[in-house]
Amino acid sequence: MEEKKQPTGGPYFVGKKDELIEAKRSVRTLEDRDVLIIYQQGVFYALDSYCYHAGGLLQNGDIEELNGRLCIICPKHKYKISLAEGESLYKATDPQETQPVPRWYSKGVKQRTHTVTEINGEVFVQLSKSRDWLESDFFQGEKGKLERAKVEETEKKEKKKLESKK
Repeated sequence: MEEKKQPTGGPYFVGKKDELIEAKRSVRTLEDRDVLIIYQQGVFYALDSYCYHAGGLLQNGDIEELNGRLCIICPKHKYKISLAEGESLYKATDPQETQPVPRWYSKGVKQRTHTVTEINGEVFVQLSKSRDWLESDFFQGEKGKLERAKVEETEKKEKKKLESKK
């Protein structure tokens, strides 16, 4: 990706449209925030790259359509997050119903999403200007980064133990 002078406050150039389409998923750091850019079914999406629940990397998560919405599934704990709104979805039954039928419910917006625009083959991301705190914000801050580093170190040690037993 060629270097361009970025305007303060965005929108930020994140890549050429064709390159991002080919990559399907890319992570960019914008204002110290790690943002995942996804191209799916002809649309670009941008959201915080760490899952709101425990900081899992969303970049490797499967994407599925759930209840008519495209969602990324966190590979760490299988939390389902809508790409467009950042809503966390879960499936449950209502015990009050005589014949309970599983339905999708929302936990509310948990993952920060950002606006993506494409101009003349260039893609830009405008970071969310909302001042409301969302759970995914934790993993973008210093405490969250330390927490992620601890978890990653523990996972590496566990992986080495498993490999040494083979």
